[in-house]
Amino acid sequence: MKNCLLTHILLLTAISLCFGQKEPQYTQYMYNIGSFNPAYSASVENAELSGLYRAQWIDVPGAPRNIRFGANFPLNNEKMGIGFNVINDELGPVKQTFIDVAYSYQIYVSETTKLSFGIDAGGALFNIDFSEGTFQNPNEPGINNQQELSNFNPTIGAGTFLYDENWYLGLSVPNFLTDVLLNEETATLVTEKMQFNFIGGYVFDIANRTKFKPAFLLNYTDGLPVNVNLSANFLFIDALTVGAAYRFDNAFSGLAGFQISNSLFLGYAYDYNTNGLGEFSGGTHEAILKFYLGRGSGKSNSRDKNKKENWRGKPKQIDSPRFF
Repeated sequence: MKNCLLTHILLLTAISLCFGQKEPQYTQYMYNIGSFNPAYSASVENAELSGLYRAQWIDVPGAPRNIRFGANFPLNNEKMGIGFNVINDELGPVKQTFIDVAYSYQIYVSETTKLSFGIDAGGALFNIDFSEGTFQNPNEPGINNQQELSNFNPTIGAGTFLYDENWYLGLSVPNFLTDVLLNEETATLVTEKMQFNFIGGYVFDIANRTKFKPAFLLNYTDGLPVNVNLSANFLFIDALTVGAAYRFDNAFSGLAGFQISNSLFLGYAYDYNTNGLGEFSGGTHEAILKFYLGRGSGKSNSRDKNKKENWRGKPKQIDSPRFF
């Protein structure tokens, strides 16, 4: 009975993913903005590389697994940036791989506030291996007489990112090309729709070397409930982060992070499901590792010096972690 219920829940989740939200879900979204908003790349102070692994619903066979590699590079003119993402997402017999390249350009909208515009282009490889699953109705169109089905489709997305020294807001659409995920033969399985992502955060100085960092992420896809993510993190001594998050009608999360050095950050999150899956799964584990290139030398380059002058004329510790 338990296995039957788990299979039913997993099937409903797969249908939800296939008929709407294609973007993988992250608990540490505040450290992973470049994966869903191409405008972010121009805002980084130093080139950064990141790797993320997410194992969802431990102990549930065929549960989602996600691996992401991302890179963001600011250009020397301080106005443009480029980004690169490779994401592999698995759910049961379904595998999706996304690859995209992003370009962004930013302008000043006030003395200290910048607005960045970004676009990205790439492709999505969608694969279903029917030999890996047991189907209740194996004679349905798109399943009968097929062992494996693959398709590649282009993706084009765009986003904006408005930010200051201690806050940010972003809006993005990862893919404008809808209804092209699979051909007519399998249209009954997957129908792609646009997803809108709205993110924001603020950094409050509440004590000496202690900061409070609330953030939110909203995902909207036509025909599906709005996915609401709220988080609250505390940063101590510019190195240790501890916090909690809540995904509406889905999960509570605990978060922790440590700035190992000026150039290396490690983050971890654990999700406990508040829906029916909480009874069957061992929760969800997510880890992220970020490398910041060009930090740690104690020397400031020209980009750093300009930033020190631009942010309200106040000195800025160049080698400190980015607080959002």
